[in-house]
Amino acid sequence: MTIMIDTGNYIAAKAAVMAKPDVVAAYPITPQTTLVEGIANYVGTGEFKGEYICVESEHSAMSACIGASAAGSRTFTGTSSHGLLLMHEMLHWAALARLPVVMCNINRVIGPGWNIWTDENDSISQRDTGWIQFYCSSNQEIFDTIIQAFRLAEHKNVSLPVMVSYNAFILSHTSMPVEIPKQQVIDDFLGKYEPLWKLDVDNPITFGNIIGPAGYYKVRRAMQDAQENAEKLIPQIAKEWKQKSGYYHGDLLELYKCDDAEYILLAMGAIGAESKVAIDEMQKKGVKIGLARVRTFRPFPKEEIVKLSRQADLIVIDRNISVGSEGALFSEVKAALYDKSDAKVYGFIAGLGGKDVPYYDVEIICKKAIDGKTKGYEWYGLEEA
Repeated sequence: MTIMIDTGNYIAAKAAVMAKPDVVAAYPITPQTTLVEGIANYVGTGEFKGEYICVESEHSAMSACIGASAAGSRTFTGTSSHGLLLMHEMLHWAALARLPVVMCNINRVIGPGWNIWTDENDSISQRDTGWIQFYCSSNQEIFDTIIQAFRLAEHKNVSLPVMVSYNAFILSHTSMPVEIPKQQVIDDFLGKYEPLWKLDVDNPITFGNIIGPAGYYKVRRAMQDAQENAEKLIPQIAKEWKQKSGYYHGDLLELYKCDDAEYILLAMGAIGAESKVAIDEMQKKGVKIGLARVRTFRPFPKEEIVKLSRQADLIVIDRNISVGSEGALFSEVKAALYDKSDAKVYGFIAGLGGKDVPYYDVEIICKKAIDGKTKGYEWYGLEEA
């Protein structure tokens, strides 16, 4: 075990290289650029021995990953914001083709107006493509989640692509100490990639051709089954990684001081990490409140959230907006509780466009909910924007 102090992007590059992908497709976009730059540095030093393909766009990056994965290769790429949107067509293709591509998405605002800071609208807008989605809250979690993502994506009962998301600049460009296990630990954990299917000139098959309504219906159902399998496997893989590395960030949710809580806050990404300080401060004041940081948005942890709602009322902070509706996490939480719980659910939108959400703002948000000063959902901090 060694200590590496570096930014989230360079930590992600280290994790990707240690997973030993056969192919990395690279195209730069702020604030993802230093991730693929980091992998390029490992090409230069000889540490990365796979194929490093510099392409002309993000659409091409995902297309290259699809081709490589379909040929039986372990694949990785990274993107952000408009780059992710340019991939949209091919995200659907990768998932429907059941290709276990792993990709980092550095959450950045969608323009116009042009803004390089963070919110989650880029990845949230891809939630129905079939990709598994993780949201990280520290550089250590970025490293550990990328390794686990390969294991999950390549599992025979899943075989779906995985998106590992983390916040622009808050994590992508902030240096933190991260414990890096020995290469053998990762090799033993991942094993050799054995594709469930591949294109092979010596054993020709037809794949992705015309499919009738009945067959397509079954393909879609199989994707849903795979997401449900992933929901069961994520906790198992997380616990196994803890045994191998010593690190555990939760599985579908990370629970923090939820014992005997009468209110539980749900948030994702960096806000979820910042919220721990707010929870500590509120508990010192006698408030019975805990935190459930949502790590996986797809598959959505419905059963775990229902279980929490039978203990406490729920407060949700979204760093995204489903325009014309409300925060995406807020909507999903309410849908999960339908006809299963009488808990109250309070929703807040905060931090869009990279607006800072420090722990004392999280405290204020929670207090508004606890004091009953909000109904439905509320835009917090808009008057200060």
